[in-house]
Amino acid sequence: MTSEDVERLLIQFQDEEGEVLGSPFDVPLDITPDKLQLVCNALLQKDEPVPLAFFVRGEAEVVSSLRLCVKALGVETEQVVPVVYQPQAVFRVRAVARCTSTLQGHTEAVISTAFSPTGKFLASGSGDTTVRFWDLTTETPHHTARGHTHWVLCITWSPDGKKLASGCKNSQICLWDPVTGKQIGKTLTGHSKWITWLSWEPLHLNPECRYLASSSKDGSIRVWDTVLGRCEKIMTGHTQSVTCVKWGGDGLLYTSSQDRTVKVWRAKDGVQCRTLQGHAHWVNTLALSTDYVLRTGAFEPATATVNPRDLTGSLDELKEMALERYNKVRSSAPERLVSGSDDFTLFLWNPAEDKKPLARMTGHSALVNEVLFSPDSRLLASASFDKSIKIWDGRTGKYLISLRGHVGSVYQVAWSADSRLLVSGSSDSTLKVWDIKTGKLNMDLPGHADEVYAVDWSPDGQRVASGGKDKCLRIWRR
Repeated sequence: MTSEDVERLLIQFQDEEGEVLGSPFDVPLDITPDKLQLVCNALLQKDEPVPLAFFVRGEAEVVSSLRLCVKALGVETEQVVPVVYQPQAVFRVRAVARCTSTLQGHTEAVISTAFSPTGKFLASGSGDTTVRFWDLTTETPHHTARGHTHWVLCITWSPDGKKLASGCKNSQICLWDPVTGKQIGKTLTGHSKWITWLSWEPLHLNPECRYLASSSKDGSIRVWDTVLGRCEKIMTGHTQSVTCVKWGGDGLLYTSSQDRTVKVWRAKDGVQCRTLQGHAHWVNTLALSTDYVLRTGAFEPATATVNPRDLTGSLDELKEMALERYNKVRSSAPERLVSGSDDFTLFLWNPAEDKKPLARMTGHSALVNEVLFSPDSRLLASASFDKSIKIWDGRTGKYLISLRGHVGSVYQVAWSADSRLLVSGSSDSTLKVWDIKTGKLNMDLPGHADEVYAVDWSPDGQRVASGGKDKCLRIWRR
């Protein structure tokens, strides 16, 4: 074949919403993603070109050349082929490879661990009734916060990074200042059974981070005013333990329960909007497509520095930054919700508009313990007691790949800020870092002496923290 008669194809670039970019473009069939990127960025006319991923018909990703995708999908080369371009993160998070410190101090199992929104502070909650704050510059213990009288089951940072809320098995909620390690205000009491989940009001709705929602084994959801230290609203309607509560960016609260339902509430007046039914067993966990951007608030991981800094600016500026970031992730469609259950399935919902699910996702052969959208909301990871992690399409719920390698139940997963890597913690005492593009194991991280219950990846991408039954918190770095 001479150079003149190279096989060619007409393609039409379009974005994820289906907006067409330019006119159809004539390209050789053997074109690589790099060349496609040059063409697409030229059409986009951006000052700074962003890395892009390309999908033929929005299904098959162009990995090596266009020809392979066209062949795999059996596309007619006579017609104009739609190619969807997706902007990727402009920064890269490197996989963690070694344990840089083992932090001892807790006297019982570490049940939860969380980095603050900028990655400056790290907190952990344990069965020894304390919350501990760790100094990340020296990787040493910083403060021990005592105030609970039973196991600390869940901890959550406010999106401005100035407060940490913790809930315990004695149905009490405490607020802590990470700088001093002292309690803020009085203990919030009112629930009659233990606290299962805590969720702050998003920063772009209220830059003061004043309100906190809690769910409990007693079947109710409460919204607290943390400034006045009192309960503002009580929402009842679930007939059994509420397992999870999420405060969405559009002013809705989402709750899951052991009564097999997911309920949607209006946050401002506590009115129940709709009940989402479909699961055949307890609903364990919820995830919002906007979770990551709500968690990090005004902090943009792309601008992270090696030494994490606090965000500076007036409340209005922070609110603007948070709103801009939220709108970018949310784009034109409302936020999506996914629920994971003891019936081995997941459901993908569009809860603001419809009570019918967008998709029912099956494939796990044991209960689903955690679900998590990637920071760019395009992918969805589910961790299960069947020892696998499954990756799904975050928009359609289509099954993509299984990540296999753990030899025990997978308890928790955490995404890197650029959505390219995933870390998982398991009862087999290891952490594993996965490369999502290839679906392969990137790093195997043994080191814990027993089951790993909690894992988190700092939003600035620098560290992974893990804790578990061996009472130690471990910090992993590049």
